[in-house]
Amino acid sequence: MVTDGEVMGNVEYMAAIIQDTVGGDLFRIETVQQYPLEHEALVDQAAEEQDADARPELSTHIENPDQYDTIILGYPNWWGDMPQALYTFLEEYDFLGKTIIPFCPHGGSGFSRTESTIAELQPDAVVSENGLTISRNDVAGSAQQVADWAESLGL
Repeated sequence: MVTDGEVMGNVEYMAAIIQDTVGGDLFRIETVQQYPLEHEALVDQAAEEQDADARPELSTHIENPDQYDTIILGYPNWWGDMPQALYTFLEEYDFLGKTIIPFCPHGGSGFSRTESTIAELQPDAVVSENGLTISRNDVAGSAQQVADWAESLGL
């Protein structure tokens, strides 16, 4: 995505619209080892990490997760699953009593089983069934759809 001359990933673009709509803090889950920017190399690395059940080391961490009641969690669907870095993230924190609302650009798989995976990794959180998935091919024209969805959350 290119917005106002700025190159953004699909999740980053959707997250910016959500923040513009409902407010809140943006937090970017980043790994120590950066992912390739080229699509084929990226999906190849994602497949290798899935095959190895890897837990990539994170370079970013939430300073005070207790200050949040709701986490709107965005991630791409890679090979029918969340990126392995999201497993690292969800295993690092205890979101006891919090609500997690997922959103996910995808290449045709929607959420796959990722909502239930999040619930398994965060059994003491409420994982909303009101998440949003958008085909990666439609993200560029999705601003109004994303904003409408974010408004519907009532946050």
